[in-house]
Amino acid sequence: MTSGRKSKKARGTKSIVVDYKPRPWGTIIAVVAVLGLAGGVFGYAYSQISAQNQREAALAQWKPSDTNKDPSDKITGVTKKEYAAGKHVEPVKRVAYESSPPYGGAHDGTWADCTGVVYEKPVRTENMVHSMEHGAVWIAYNPDQVSGPALDKLKPKAEGQQFTMLSPYPGLDKPIALQSWGHQLKLDSADDERVDQFISSLRRNPNTYPEPGATCEANAAQFDVSNPPPFVAEKPGADAVPVDGGGQDPKEQNLTPSSTPAGGN
Repeated sequence: MTSGRKSKKARGTKSIVVDYKPRPWGTIIAVVAVLGLAGGVFGYAYSQISAQNQREAALAQWKPSDTNKDPSDKITGVTKKEYAAGKHVEPVKRVAYESSPPYGGAHDGTWADCTGVVYEKPVRTENMVHSMEHGAVWIAYNPDQVSGPALDKLKPKAEGQQFTMLSPYPGLDKPIALQSWGHQLKLDSADDERVDQFISSLRRNPNTYPEPGATCEANAAQFDVSNPPPFVAEKPGADAVPVDGGGQDPKEQNLTPSSTPAGGN
């Protein structure tokens, strides 16, 4: 006889239902991607900072100090010579420089603007020399040998950098020549580490140039940065002023008012 009651075994059996939810793989992948991107950005930033710190550490020995007045003495290839300061010539005069490019000697009474200017065209040498008397570094390059990527590497060395200027110099016997007052270094490549060493050692080094405190900003009424006095390729004639100024005391020179800038020599 069939009983209406369920067996004890049947009564004790419960149905177990599992509520299965799929993993949010899309969200997980997105989070992983974001973390990976953040890690990449952090890693890149860290590597850039590390590289900058290494560059600064490498240049530390090329910074002038009381115990290291002229770090350029340790740079291979630097030529040095003493030049008297304050020897001015009029804008119509040429100077018979003994080196090309020159790195000291008599010069125009108006200095070229050296507030981080990249000159697209060659500039009159006599004006550039005066800027070095104020503590500037002049980077000159042979336009027939330096262009494209090589020139792009040189431009940031000067562009926007106070007391620095860059210009083409036709006929230069090396691709690149760096000048500061009384110092010169000629190089074959913009990749040469001595470019930075020279600049760090000599740009506005108070121990190596005649007029500490002089400005590099040109008087706009006397020197037009957008249209500077042009470079003259021909050698100076017999009427050129000697590089030493001809032995004339600069205070006794008869300069025109326009060639005697205010606030400096």
